[in-house]
Amino acid sequence: HKSGGIERIGKIVEVEAYLGEHDLAAHSSKGLTERTKTMFGPPGFAYVYLIYGVHHCMNVVTERAGHASAVLLRAVEPVKNLTGRTQGPGLLCRAMDIDRRLNAHDLLSDDFFIAEPEVAEKLSIVKRPRIGVDYAKHWANRRLRFYIKDNAFVSRR
Repeated sequence: HKSGGIERIGKIVEVEAYLGEHDLAAHSSKGLTERTKTMFGPPGFAYVYLIYGVHHCMNVVTERAGHASAVLLRAVEPVKNLTGRTQGPGLLCRAMDIDRRLNAHDLLSDDFFIAEPEVAEKLSIVKRPRIGVDYAKHWANRRLRFYIKDNAFVSRR
C-alpha cells in the first residue's frame, strides 16, 4: 500500500474466510446493506470496515457479484516501512495505513494491491476455527482460519 508517498509492504501470514450469506459469522449474513455492499462483489476489491468504533479491518472480496464472500487479513509479516505491531486485523490496518477510505478500492490498482511473492516459498498452512465468532452456531467451529505454521507474526496460535 502506498500512502503519503510511503510504500508499505507486508507478507500475508494469517487470514480467515467468510463464505457468503449462509455463513452466520459473515457480515453478509445480515443481507445487503450500505456497510456490506462491497462484500457482495465483484471480486478483487477491498472491503474495509470499522469495528468497535475504533479498529479498521480489511477483507478481500473473493467471489462473483452477489455471492458476498471475502477473506479477512488477520496478520502480516513486515517487509518494508511497517512500524508497530501487525498481528491482528486492527493492528495490521493501523500499520499499513488502511482505513475506510480504501473500502471498495480495486486491488489491481497501482497504489493498493496484493501481489505474489517474487520468490515462491514452500509453506505449511495450519487450519483452525476463526477467532471471535462464538455466536455463529455451527459456523463457529468451521476451520476457516489459515496461517503459516511457526510464523512469528501470526496473531494467535
